[in-house]
Amino acid sequence: MLKIWGRANSSNVQKVLWACEEIGIAFERIDAGGAFGKTKEPAYLAMNPNGLVPTVEDGKTILWESNTILRYLATTRGADRLYPKDPVQRSIVERWMDWQLASVNAPMAVLLFGHYRTPPEQRDPAALEDARQRAIGVWSILESCLGETGYVAGADFTLADICLGMYVHRWFSYPIERPQTPRLAKYYERIGERPGCRKHVLGPVT
Repeated sequence: MLKIWGRANSSNVQKVLWACEEIGIAFERIDAGGAFGKTKEPAYLAMNPNGLVPTVEDGKTILWESNTILRYLATTRGADRLYPKDPVQRSIVERWMDWQLASVNAPMAVLLFGHYRTPPEQRDPAALEDARQRAIGVWSILESCLGETGYVAGADFTLADICLGMYVHRWFSYPIERPQTPRLAKYYERIGERPGCRKHVLGPVT
C-alpha cells in the first residue's frame, strides 16, 4: 500500500491525498511534520533530504515534491484523464502546475503564516498587505482565464485543478478583503463538489 508521510493540514500533503481519492489509490498516511516532528530524524532524511512533507513510499520507490508526486501517481496508475498523454494538453496542465509553484505559493504562504501561525502582536501589517495585493494579482490572472463551466486546463478536471484548487479554498477562507471574482467563485463551488476535495481540503485552515 502507498505510504504518505505528512500532516493532514499541509497544503502539499492535501494535494497528494486529493489525487489519491481521484485516482482510487489506497494509502496509509503517517503523521509527520509540524507538531508531529519526525522529518528531521535520520530515517526520514534518508528518504527526503529536505526534511519536508510529503514524502511518498510506493514499494521501493521514494518520492518527494508534491507536484512531481502527482505526475508520478497519475502516470503509474493510468490516470490519463488527470494527466493527458497528448503533449499539447499535457503542457497546458503542466504550465498551471508550474504557475502554482512559481506565482501562487509565495503570497499565499505569507498570508497563511501571518494570519494563522503568528500571534497578532507579532504580525507585520505591511508584509501582509503586500502579500494580499500580490495574491489578488495572481488570482485575477486565473479569474481571467477560467471558463464559465470548465476547469483550469479546459473542460476536464486535471492535476492542475488539484494543485490550484486547494489554494483557491484557502484564498476564500483567509480573513482578508477580496475583490469580486465571479468565475473563481463558481470554480470554487465546482471543485468543492468533488469527494476528494470535500474529504481532504475543505474545512478550517490551520
